Amino acid sequence: MTFSLLGRCARTGQIGAAAATSSIAVGSRVAFCAPGVGGILTQHRTDPRLGPRGLALLRSGLAAAETIASLVAGTPHSPWRQLAALDASGTSAAFSGARVKLEMGEAVTQNVVAIGNILANHRVPAAMVNGFLEKEAATLAERLLHALERGLRAGGEHGAVRSAVLVVYGTYDFPLVDLRVDWHETPVAELRALWDRYAPLVDDYVIRAIDPDNAQAL
Repeated sequence: MTFSLLGRCARTGQIGAAAATSSIAVGSRVAFCAPGVGGILTQHRTDPRLGPRGLALLRSGLAAAETIASLVAGTPHSPWRQLAALDASGTSAAFSGARVKLEMGEAVTQNVVAIGNILANHRVPAAMVNGFLEKEAATLAERLLHALERGLRAGGEHGAVRSAVLVVYGTYDFPLVDLRVDWHETPVAELRALWDRYAPLVDDYVIRAIDPDNAQAL
């Protein structure tokens, strides 16, 4: 019962992900991103080991589709897995195994890929991709969150949503954004509230890391 997406900003090269699900702490299991490398989503009967494994394949030079093919070939339980990959050039790919429960879906295009399982309807992934694309001038974090909200409005998953995550990487090997709602009655709305509070501080926290002499007190 998860709907999620990976996105890339063509202007900045930032990579990020957003996801929501019915179970606790989706941010610890589903989305894996690395600066200058890309991102991986692993869900349904989730195997978090496939996230770091997929990032290693992307680092080795494999494109998104090649990475997904290698992950599927390398796990004996691939029928249970739903996966997505986005590489540093913005190409994307997805896979849904034969045992992934309906409704499920994928939406794949340049710079964004969305997947979902046990959804209210099959239109949810396309709604997320459209939400991402219609906010081209916004920051990557805003585009990802807007897309997640669009997916929820399109029906979301079949059942209550309880946790959500938003993560974005830029130039450095620490996240620009890593916000998580681990258990809440309305986690996507709570994630929006967290992002609205955090958004004005993103650049300040980067300056604290790379140029502390000129950092502002927060």
